[in-house]
Amino acid sequence: MILSTIIATFEADYLAQAGEAILPSQLNALHALKNCRTSASPLMRAQCEDCGHAEFIPHSCGHRACPHCQHHESQQWIERQLAKQVPATYFLVTFTVPEVLRPLVWSNQQGLYDHLIRASWETVRTFAHNEKALQGEAGAIAVLHTHSRRLDFHPHVHLVVPAAAIDPNKKLWRTKSAKRGYLFNHKALAKVFRAKLLEGIAAEGLTLPAGVPSTWVVDCKNVGRGEKALVYLGRYLYRGVIQEKDIVACENGQVTFRYHDAKRKRVAYRTLPGARFLALVLQHVLPKGFRRTRNDGFLHSNSKRLIALLQWLFGLDPKRLIAQLKPRPRLTCPCCGAAMEIVQTRIPPQPLSVPTVPPS
Repeated sequence: MILSTIIATFEADYLAQAGEAILPSQLNALHALKNCRTSASPLMRAQCEDCGHAEFIPHSCGHRACPHCQHHESQQWIERQLAKQVPATYFLVTFTVPEVLRPLVWSNQQGLYDHLIRASWETVRTFAHNEKALQGEAGAIAVLHTHSRRLDFHPHVHLVVPAAAIDPNKKLWRTKSAKRGYLFNHKALAKVFRAKLLEGIAAEGLTLPAGVPSTWVVDCKNVGRGEKALVYLGRYLYRGVIQEKDIVACENGQVTFRYHDAKRKRVAYRTLPGARFLALVLQHVLPKGFRRTRNDGFLHSNSKRLIALLQWLFGLDPKRLIAQLKPRPRLTCPCCGAAMEIVQTRIPPQPLSVPTVPPS
């Protein structure tokens, strides 16, 4: 089921129900997703390098909430992260906001999303400094997610963390043995994370709701060399919160989509009124300009020379991992099968009689 069709069908109902509560970023996303690769989109002119055949192709909207845009950007992000691989075992550490605080986070996204990412990183950084086997500056790749598999609002941060640290004073590289799959105690991580995030909420001048739990949830698991975790996070980083192939039906004013039920370990289905479905999708549109992914510590972008030195000393070749990624598919000529090249962009929309080809 095509998302733009669903938007065209239920947009009026959604706008009527959302009223003034809808955010400018959500309106922009709604417009972009509705017109993505449709007759209302500007066109690109592609020409065959061999036979000269030309086709007009609708532009993608390029919005980061679109389920079928920015595949190239996603690929580039994965390649950049794999190029920073260091000689250590990696862990995926997930920091989750408790349910009682989620309405507060939703109402103050710009500030509290930032505090959420910062609190997650500062927690790991503190543990790395205090850990006897590390005693140095940690590194992490942070990715903010705001949704559950059911598309409910569920803000959490994934940190891909090498079990290693740099001692800047002694110029030492230290790693921690991960034979038992252990990095830091998850209960201790949760306590420190709770204190840091509550401190950030107080710094924003916000009042905590009643019933904030004393015990929070932090998950920490061994992910080997880290490449699978990075590819997993990167694949969904720029593709919105749902893939169009998972929208299985739109009928009688209802939209049905499928998702993976982790507890029951099976595929499950959820059916909602069309306007409610759009509200679920659009609530995960981030504030304009907000960066959902960040590199901290020795994995920051200004540490390229340090990472290159570590890779050289330990004989690591990240290009081997990058080479395993599937290359971006090329546009091929329908006449002769040769590669086509984009020769002109941003052409105003043409009459319906102009031939177009769907994106590959």
